[in-house]
Amino acid sequence: MRINIYTRRVRKRALFVCVENSCRSQMAEGFARALGGGALEAHSAGSRPSGAVNPRAAAFMKEKGVDLGLQRSKGLAELPPGPWDYLVTMGCGDACPSLPAQERRDWALPDPKGLDDAGFRAVRGEIEARVRALIAEAA
Repeated sequence: MRINIYTRRVRKRALFVCVENSCRSQMAEGFARALGGGALEAHSAGSRPSGAVNPRAAAFMKEKGVDLGLQRSKGLAELPPGPWDYLVTMGCGDACPSLPAQERRDWALPDPKGLDDAGFRAVRGEIEARVRALIAEAA
């Protein structure tokens, strides 16, 4: 009997969606890429993208050692083809898309763009905790 000692680990695919793809979904994608250790292939998009990553999101993520400099705000049509293992929507209500996914989750998080710095950091902290849990599940 031959045993194949080389196994290919299949990464799970996660899509994070919010309305503008400028804060919440960008932070989730950034955390997933930085903390995932290859367990997740992370992407983000917006149902109505703003066209820019929020500068405060980039600054507050830098505080955690995560650089959003290479990420950009994009729409659903710009994503690689599915299906997705995880589709995570972030409080986008009726604007949330219906895309093929093994699991759909709604992280009902407030949009931090209008919050003070403490509120923005609190949302960032909640996103980090949820992404860490998702990574642990996917591994």
